[in-house]
Amino acid sequence: MRLYAETARLLQQQAVIRNWRVVVLCPSRQLNFGDPSPVIEFLEKRVQWLELLPSRQAADAPLLLQALGLLIQAEDQLAAAAAELRFKAAGTALATDLSDVITAIVVSRFSGRSIPELCAMGGITIEDFSQSVAYKEIFGLGEARGKAEGKAEGEARGEAKVVLRLLQRRCGPINPSQEAMIRALPLEKLEALAEALLDFSGAADLTGWLQQ
Repeated sequence: MRLYAETARLLQQQAVIRNWRVVVLCPSRQLNFGDPSPVIEFLEKRVQWLELLPSRQAADAPLLLQALGLLIQAEDQLAAAAAELRFKAAGTALATDLSDVITAIVVSRFSGRSIPELCAMGGITIEDFSQSVAYKEIFGLGEARGKAEGKAEGEARGEAKVVLRLLQRRCGPINPSQEAMIRALPLEKLEALAEALLDFSGAADLTGWLQQ
């Protein structure tokens, strides 16, 4: 949608756009794209090819473009290729961005691997990995979600204890199956039960509420 919006904005600024290009991002132009004859003029004048295979890239290709080649790099060559890119970017303003790109590519390609394995593939330290955007967005979010879920679970356990004590006073002894059902309730249901039990007059009311 963002691409469409930018295109529309450009069209509004100029009635006629003559100097436009199509960018094709591919492993290599040597792939079989079909017979080019019908669109040969279009290909020669309007298409900008960005090839990802290292063997098809110019020696002075932008480092971020070279980094995208890691998407199709063989696994056994990945660490060496990443280390070479990081060496080229060392001491430049691009170093941090390049490190983030490499980390994101490694994480997306090998999401089932351990963090030390991912670091070895990307040629980065665990400290650098933990400071990357990919780590913070994926692993950091998971940690925050885990803490939130743990807090909610703890609150639910505490609420269940209070509700069970109140139910015993209001309805008498609670049988084991009902107790298990109550302890398994999420926090919002426990809060609803705590409010509803104020109107209970016996065990039948609890049974009816649980059945609902």
